[in-house]
Amino acid sequence: MDIKSKTIVITGGGRGLGHSMALALAQKGANIALLDLNQEDLLTSAELCRKAGATAKIYITNVADEKQVEESFAKIKDDFGQIDGLINNAGIIRDSLLVKYKDGQVEKRMSLAQWQSVMDVNLTGVFLCGREAATHMIGQGQAGVIINISSVSRAGNMGQTNYSAAKAGVAAMTVTWAKELARYNIRCAAIAPGFIHTEILDAMKPEALDKMAAGIPLKRIGLPEEIAQSALFIFENDYFTGRIIETDGGIRL
Repeated sequence: MDIKSKTIVITGGGRGLGHSMALALAQKGANIALLDLNQEDLLTSAELCRKAGATAKIYITNVADEKQVEESFAKIKDDFGQIDGLINNAGIIRDSLLVKYKDGQVEKRMSLAQWQSVMDVNLTGVFLCGREAATHMIGQGQAGVIINISSVSRAGNMGQTNYSAAKAGVAAMTVTWAKELARYNIRCAAIAPGFIHTEILDAMKPEALDKMAAGIPLKRIGLPEEIAQSALFIFENDYFTGRIIETDGGIRL
């Protein structure tokens, strides 16, 4: 797909990976529709996209809310005339051990709220946005691309029962959608980032970051721009579908 003048929807577009991917696509001439919950973050991303020469609009949306997702995608279609691509990037973490046992008794367990909140955003949100994007793309009768953001944690990571399960589900949905939607000339692929330098890592102590980097074969934390490069490859390679790109510096969890 030549993304110049194409309309790309990005969830979680206000900061982090979503912000970086939005800017990279804007610099390539795409029109950007940004979904997130924080208006201030969205406005910042949209302004930077416009400075790069793109048309950019914001849509305050809870991706786990079916009605909000349907309304936002309908509004995007009205505003831009078409929807050509989607990056399902919105996600949260609520880390906890399944059961923490100390001094002969259970000290803490992952709560149902921790489990459900991650499932709602990281899995159900991807499903809802993917379904709406596919619906509009099929109705347009034009080629489209859906990119889902999974994670290397989909293989299972301590303290992330909820996150790992959701990201494994995202990877499985990606393959399923690629098979189902190919007949409509809609490609679907995923990116599984490793440890990437976003706002979440900014809160960590330097020594913890150093320890994390030491376990990565390339000996450094990844950059958001490197995930954006993976997204650009998927958009621009018309024979790539149904696969997950692991942009992770070689780490295996």
